[in-house]
Amino acid sequence: MPILAGAAVLAAFAWAYLLAAHGGFWRTGQRLPGGPGGPDGPGGPGGPGVEHGGWPSVVAVIPARDEAAILPATLPSLLAQDYPGEFSVVLVDDASTDGTGAVAAALGAAARRAPRVVSTDGLPDGWAGKVNAMATGVRAAGECDYLLFTDADISYAPGTLAALVHAARADNRALVSQMALLRTDTRWERLIVPAFVYFFAQLYPFRWVNRPGGRTAAAAGGCMLVRRDVLAAAGGLARIRGARIDDVALGRLLKRPPSSARCWLGFTTRVRGERPYPRLAGLWDMVARSAYTQLRYSPALLVATLAGLLWLYALPPVAAVGGLILAATGGSAMAGWCAAAGAAGWLLMAVSYRPVLRLYRLSGWRGPVLPLVAVLYAAMTADSARRHYAGGGGEWKGRTIAARPERTG
Repeated sequence: MPILAGAAVLAAFAWAYLLAAHGGFWRTGQRLPGGPGGPDGPGGPGGPGVEHGGWPSVVAVIPARDEAAILPATLPSLLAQDYPGEFSVVLVDDASTDGTGAVAAALGAAARRAPRVVSTDGLPDGWAGKVNAMATGVRAAGECDYLLFTDADISYAPGTLAALVHAARADNRALVSQMALLRTDTRWERLIVPAFVYFFAQLYPFRWVNRPGGRTAAAAGGCMLVRRDVLAAAGGLARIRGARIDDVALGRLLKRPPSSARCWLGFTTRVRGERPYPRLAGLWDMVARSAYTQLRYSPALLVATLAGLLWLYALPPVAAVGGLILAATGGSAMAGWCAAAGAAGWLLMAVSYRPVLRLYRLSGWRGPVLPLVAVLYAAMTADSARRHYAGGGGEWKGRTIAARPERTG
């Protein structure tokens, strides 16, 4: 009991620290600043481009592998963007077998602009599939001021592109990224998805990402607006060619030396992920594909992560309930301390989860369930390591993700 009580007290203090001093990770107030009609206007400081009334040229690059089913729900929203400057879309058909390119062309025929559909030419040694498709799209884009890297399952509200470009130019940002609002239509999506966003923000607090000169760097791969000249000066996508977590790798490439560029990452409800995950298996694969990669395939980091998840998330409710039971059955005073510390940690945890739940328009009463979700994520992480040692990591659309550490450079 003294050991359990001591661990619960430390967990409660850890939660107090996280809420007070860990970059405000649990808040969702990092939103796209300003707008095209703001005081800076489209010709504000920073960023290239003087044509079209000060609006720079943009090319959207969409890596797509077997995405024919989802494109009708997403691609028209990007093609319909009413952007005042020069804007075009390149869709990279990455060895699809379901007619992805033909579907994209057909959707373009009915839209205000048609995407240019190109295909990858095999997968070079040392390149991750998605990064290779992104690089193919960059080559096909030709000359432009900004590249918008986005995914085939992402939809955009009207005016989103103009707001992204304005925000990038108004504060001379080389990277502006928004965390897409993912689907929460099914029971499993409502349980797993908000926690996915919460854990990502805990790992990479958005305020720290947005702090110039800070070490924390990340991006959200569904929506990344990048200045092309800064990307080229940093060495281009070849510098992160083997990255399996391409968005974080790109954020690090641009923010850290020699580029040391200004980057921004925030929340939004105007960029949405439309891919459905009706069953737990799909969500499990989504996490397990890259969890061990995020830990750099390190057994030591794996053990530390699993132990940390169980201590920080699972221990407080166990201590609270166990301490109450022992105290009610005539246990020692230590049982009361155990219950109090566990309840305090559990409460702080639930409070920290409420802003993300509100973002997804879900009840705050889901907060106390976060320990259960954390245990599920721990199991997914352990399964990710198991897959790695079983022979090659995760599989995505028929392509096995090679099991090797990410390198930038």
